[in-house]
Amino acid sequence: MPKMKTNKAAARRFKITGTGKILRKQAGKRHINEWMSPGVKRNLRGWAPLEKSQQDNVSELFPYPKYLR
Repeated sequence: MPKMKTNKAAARRFKITGTGKILRKQAGKRHINEWMSPGVKRNLRGWAPLEKSQQDNVSELFPYPKYLR
């Protein structure tokens, strides 16, 4: 049986923690943000947990989630 392939687009967008949680980047900081206060932009930094309703869809894209970092 050949190896299953990870969806590379998803691998660039999501991160799986050691405990199995799926993290995503926060939206809303790419452009048209000159009106935002520095605090709002600071809060959009980093990773956020994925909603439970979307976890099943995203986890199908990673056949070997425990090896993904």
